[in-house]
Amino acid sequence: MKRILGISAFFHDSSAVLLEDGKIIAAVQEERFTREKHTEKFPINSIKYCLEAGNIELDELDAIVFYEKPFLKFERLIETYYTFAPKGILSFLKAMPSWLNEKLFLKKTIKDELSKIGFYDRKRTKLLFSEHHLSHAASAFFSSPFNESAILTIDGVGEWTTASIAMGSNNSIKILKELHFPHSVGLLYSAFTYFLGFSVNSGEYKLMGLAPYGNPNHCETLRFIDIIKKSLVDIKEDGSIRINQKYFTYATGLKMVRLNKWEHLFGIKCRKAEDEILQSHSNLAFAIQKVTEEIVLKMAQTAKSLTNSTNLCLAGGVALNCVANGVLLRSNIFKNIFIQPASGDAGGALGAALSVNFMYYENPRISDEQNDIMQGAFLGPDFSNRDIEKLNRKTLAEFQHFKDFDVLSKNVADLISIGNIVGWFQGRMEFGPRALGNRSILGDARNNEMQKKLNLKIKNREGFRPFAPSVLSEDAHIFFDLKEKSPYMLFVANINNEIKHEVSKDYEDFDFWKKLYVQRSDVPAITHVDFSARVQTVHKETNPKYHQLISDFKNLTGCPLIVNTSFNVRGEPIVCSPEDAYICFMSTDMDYLVINDYLYCKTEQPNWERKDKWKIKFKLD
Repeated sequence: MKRILGISAFFHDSSAVLLEDGKIIAAVQEERFTREKHTEKFPINSIKYCLEAGNIELDELDAIVFYEKPFLKFERLIETYYTFAPKGILSFLKAMPSWLNEKLFLKKTIKDELSKIGFYDRKRTKLLFSEHHLSHAASAFFSSPFNESAILTIDGVGEWTTASIAMGSNNSIKILKELHFPHSVGLLYSAFTYFLGFSVNSGEYKLMGLAPYGNPNHCETLRFIDIIKKSLVDIKEDGSIRINQKYFTYATGLKMVRLNKWEHLFGIKCRKAEDEILQSHSNLAFAIQKVTEEIVLKMAQTAKSLTNSTNLCLAGGVALNCVANGVLLRSNIFKNIFIQPASGDAGGALGAALSVNFMYYENPRISDEQNDIMQGAFLGPDFSNRDIEKLNRKTLAEFQHFKDFDVLSKNVADLISIGNIVGWFQGRMEFGPRALGNRSILGDARNNEMQKKLNLKIKNREGFRPFAPSVLSEDAHIFFDLKEKSPYMLFVANINNEIKHEVSKDYEDFDFWKKLYVQRSDVPAITHVDFSARVQTVHKETNPKYHQLISDFKNLTGCPLIVNTSFNVRGEPIVCSPEDAYICFMSTDMDYLVINDYLYCKTEQPNWERKDKWKIKFKLD
């Protein structure tokens, strides 16, 4: 039996993962414990949880593996500064103390941090280091259903690599092609994230959500696309790119871009975080999204030609761009696509552990070609009724305890159907950035006010942000043009014509806010302005309770679909514990909260009298 601990830390999205003979015992991000979003700190709490979940001590581990190689990263840093010298001296002076004091001696730092958790025999338990993009590749392929597959990893930068194409076969991965720093799809996208007023390494999904508000046929949008491709990035036929460093400062500077050059190039000012969003911002977001999709498609075509595989595995931060994933799926370049649900650096801990299990120890790997090993991504902490009763005594909360989950589920479905917003907390927490039905906020997708209410009164975030549907897997075809299952909410699909509403002929010319509040379909709360949705298909095998809730909602309303957004507010991580959930519930305008078998309300017991304001019967095939 081999027990392996994977660790990601010291950049962003620190995490820990425990494997036992190739099976994932636990996987969790450190931010969920510290409540510091995207924390880079050493994942002490995550490691403690993983050991507890595996019922083992630190000295029972066979190996501890870090997700990248610090010396290679330091080599890239020094060589980059040397190449661009004398530019970047301020950035160099700022970076060096951290490297010299901590990161360059990472092996000692890791050992010192582990000693705070417990004793382990350093001769018996190996401390290993994986390469960044190998960790990404391993996280995707070794957790996929496939015995062989092309692998595509795309992110900002690891040590030197910014994207890679590899071939996975049984228990091995062979790197075939790499793109190196400073030429990076992830950093290109992050530069636009920065220019449009969002935070780098966390706001890229906001940029993706803003892009559909752009007018695809407007002369400004077409001009933006032309400028990007002629002035900023040279896209080769194989998907490799060359970024014009005259316009960028990320290689050696403290910011992403040369603002004066960008403002002159595009004819618009750099947007600040709280500035109004203008149509030009939306058009620019659309432009870089389209360019990114073009690059990803070309990379995928190259992966296909190099491997001749019918399967593709994706990982790296850019693999979380579910709009590009949807375009890739519809391209039919590959028959089957698997995307690692924790594609960012958090998932690097998983990939590092998997790579050691299969490639270092050469353990055999057999897949059934049907099921991944992610267990629905429900790999984090769960909590007992004893934990919840402790919360109840501490808070003097108003609650109702249901001994029969069937009764609870039917009542919650009823509450959602009459316009209530419900916090839903069940079982093990999700690993990765998406809430998939265990730490979720739920609402009725048929309610035309739901998106606005969720954004402004619950999530406290930008009003343009879209929401995802959770749909019963067996009924997804009724609503969406989606040929693959999508349990991890990583594909955007177009909604079917049957549920679309006719819009004005000049719809594309509407301004930003006017377009937002047009009712576009029978399920407006999850229909984005371009008639698409980021779909989660819910499967009884991986999440029976969530599947039952949506089934009860379907039986009540005829609609097998609800709104699902992560259980958190702006600037905070997804809730982990019952106490986190209760605090979030009480500090927002959520109507009800469910934790395991307990239903909470703020002032009074629920009134179960039915209202039919939003009752719409769907004709199901």
